[in-house]
Amino acid sequence: MSHLNDPAVVREQYATEQGLQARQALWHELEGTNPKDALWDAIVACAPRRVLEVGGGQGWLSERIATELRVEVTMIDQSERMVELARERGVDAHVGDVQALPFEAESFDLVIAAWMLYHVTDLDVGLSEIARVLEPGGQLIANTNSKFHAMEVFELIGYPADARAELFNAENGEESLRRHFATVERTDVEAWATVRDRQTLVDYRASLMVPTMPVPDDVPLPLRVGSRGVVFVATR
Repeated sequence: MSHLNDPAVVREQYATEQGLQARQALWHELEGTNPKDALWDAIVACAPRRVLEVGGGQGWLSERIATELRVEVTMIDQSERMVELARERGVDAHVGDVQALPFEAESFDLVIAAWMLYHVTDLDVGLSEIARVLEPGGQLIANTNSKFHAMEVFELIGYPADARAELFNAENGEESLRRHFATVERTDVEAWATVRDRQTLVDYRASLMVPTMPVPDDVPLPLRVGSRGVVFVATR
């Protein structure tokens, strides 16, 4: 088990929003295809009616879906704090676990798992639950990072290479999805961030909650960091 899908570590990681905000800040200055835009395009193409977002964090995506697409959206997250933040946005958010979804079978036509399946302890159980609550022909949109995502930062601080290699990622995700869904399509997405101050890197490293080397005092700036990932669309 990696720290990324250790339930105790994940609970601690998302007990507050500070760590998530530190990781998001790394991508503030981005060139190329923004992965959030690629995710949104996939959602719009599905023309959903009843949406479930699992692991929705602060609720920005569920809020946008409800506001712009004007469809029914429910969100769950294992973190009470994330649910609180989502509710402040007006999202119908609840504390819950993707491995035991509190919904009847065939309740939704679209489930969204945005940057979260690598946190699921038993991925097959989680994917099985998602498939269960989808109606026939319903779709799962799951985006995730490549194992080479942000490698420029991870090499800089000596982040253990095997910490995320076996988790749900761009390289192995399709195989996992095909065990539960009839078809899987993928769109690979790449962009480049420019990081101009060392503190952003220091805060990012601190948010990872795993022992690494400190950010060097003489780190060359600006630093170019690759955002590498994929958007999967899996149909039940």
